[in-house]
Amino acid sequence: MALAPTEQQLLDLKGKDVPVLDLLALFDARVRDDPTCLLIQQSLNAAGLSTVPYFGTCGRRASVHVVALDSVAVEATPQSDEVEEATEDPAGSLPERPLSIGDVLNGSGVDSLPPNSPLNTVTHLMRHNNYSQLPIIEGKSILHGVVTWRSVARMYEQGSPATLANAMEAPSDWAVAQETQDFFALLPMICESGYALIRRNDGTFGGIVTAADITQRFAGTARPFFLVGEIELRLRKCLGTAIGPDSIRAVQSRSRRTGQISDLMFGEYVKLIDGEQSNESLRLLADQNWLALQWTGADRVQFVRRLKRVKDIRNKIAHFDPQPLPAPMHDELHKFCLLLRQYVTDV
Repeated sequence: MALAPTEQQLLDLKGKDVPVLDLLALFDARVRDDPTCLLIQQSLNAAGLSTVPYFGTCGRRASVHVVALDSVAVEATPQSDEVEEATEDPAGSLPERPLSIGDVLNGSGVDSLPPNSPLNTVTHLMRHNNYSQLPIIEGKSILHGVVTWRSVARMYEQGSPATLANAMEAPSDWAVAQETQDFFALLPMICESGYALIRRNDGTFGGIVTAADITQRFAGTARPFFLVGEIELRLRKCLGTAIGPDSIRAVQSRSRRTGQISDLMFGEYVKLIDGEQSNESLRLLADQNWLALQWTGADRVQFVRRLKRVKDIRNKIAHFDPQPLPAPMHDELHKFCLLLRQYVTDV
């Protein structure tokens, strides 16, 4: 939750050009989501201040001029229905640091055995847990080796005695990385070795990332983007066919009233058909838009409610988070996509 600075700190900004990122930092925030924009706007107004241009809709790396509230023309002040649009910030969707290998750890640590373990104990644990590799670690930080099914097979092929030392990979084959190393730079090593042991900054081993983990993470991270993309494609198909340019312009901000369905932000799809929104004129238009869709058998209230949930989830995945989307949210996207496929089939 963003924290407000003191009124004096805000007053000290009057007459100055302030980068949007610095303004956000003053409120202990990084992105312009609904609560943050509301808090900043209320805090500035309480101090008798505003910004030109409005901090919520200008470029994320732009600067705003802090001015007295009464010096801002009414036209420059965003309407309440336009504040929501600021939360769909394309620039805020980009990660602001490289993805590290530590970001993909699941936090469960790494299973290992000490160097005095019998070989059959090692291989039993690997079979039981369906592991392809098992590190041999003394304490929490001293790596003695890694046993893989490949190294076990090589031991038997060479006719070596079945001991733990002979079953371990050679040190030159160990795949070890620091948790801060770039994720994408390590992909070739993980692809070749099948794993990477991740050492934390304190020297201990914090986990293991396998090729299977990468595959699972890609599916869990990429699929929501494709689901949202398909949902938006089908929304544009059905709404753009039934609703005219004038109704589309009504939900767009003044700076980009093109009347083109392809120019809508996701929250504006909701405004097109939401019969419970606060703006009366948009509410009346939404009633007409819903009738134009001719979805007589659909529950409008439930449909709009689920569309709003998709908007919230879309904003969550757009503001990059290295952690996968929670399963319930993933399920919501999937179900809504299946629902839309029943209404819009020709895409």
